[in-house]
Amino acid sequence: MDLIKIAQETFQIEADALKKASERLDQHFLDAIELIYNTKGKLIITGVGKSGLVGAKMAATFASTGTSSFFLHPTEALHGDLGMISQGDSLLAISNSGESEELTKILPHIKRFEIPLIGLTGNPDSSLGRYSDVFLDISVEKEACPLGVAPTTSTTLTMAIGDALAVALMNKRGFKHEDFASFHPGGSLGKKLFVKIKDLMRTENLPVISENTTLKEAVVVMSEGKMGTVLIVDQNGVFKALLSDGDLRRALMKKDFDLNYPAITYATLHPTSYQDTELLASDALEIIETRRIQLLPITDKTNKIIGVLHIHDLVNAGIKSN
Repeated sequence: MDLIKIAQETFQIEADALKKASERLDQHFLDAIELIYNTKGKLIITGVGKSGLVGAKMAATFASTGTSSFFLHPTEALHGDLGMISQGDSLLAISNSGESEELTKILPHIKRFEIPLIGLTGNPDSSLGRYSDVFLDISVEKEACPLGVAPTTSTTLTMAIGDALAVALMNKRGFKHEDFASFHPGGSLGKKLFVKIKDLMRTENLPVISENTTLKEAVVVMSEGKMGTVLIVDQNGVFKALLSDGDLRRALMKKDFDLNYPAITYATLHPTSYQDTELLASDALEIIETRRIQLLPITDKTNKIIGVLHIHDLVNAGIKSN
């Protein structure tokens, strides 16, 4: 038994079904798009068994791409959850045969409530096909299952149609990266588009010293600050220089090195800093990486330090540069 060949045949059967389904897309698909687009309430998806599992995935995809949606199991609907459906909603029902008992029992009630119904079924003459306001064909020539009974090709096609509807609706609504991120604030895209400098910068116990502080004292502050850096300000609190552990190592190589000299003697003058706390953290990380620094001082308009942004804080927050 060549299992690789069997797996390849499975791919081929399902790929062929997808290709044929794409070629038969017609006005019915466009009608489904318009119905969902004009739904003022929620798009409710229902189905039993494998169709129900696919439906739950479809509902999640719609919900995250701008179409308010949730999954409702037909059995639960029969026992009170029909109350979750209200005027202004639309229903998308999935059944390959179109005769799933639990599903067909709720169809008369759906019509009684005058809820628009999109039916995904392989049989237009079935109960679901007849009750549907819009019929979408999910028929397949054969399942990939060698017995021809386990939902395989049909569920793949159904999921693909759900994806096609969701993508088409995204395009029709002009759904953008920012919109997607707003539904995924905890994801990498959400962090990239919404987390700002002000959300991550440190503002307390900053390693700040005066321009008259000796290098010896600066090393103590650097150690206590645990940032590998000290920030140097003048008598008015204006940011003047930055002494990093790299500056310190380079200072050690100088012949005139003296721990009693002012730390500013060995510091980097006019270092990179930033004022706009509304800058995206991902953009700030790009500045840090481009300048090859570890710490980005944040100042106000008078160039006084209000915080610092450390590369470790960005990395630990899962921020990635553009």
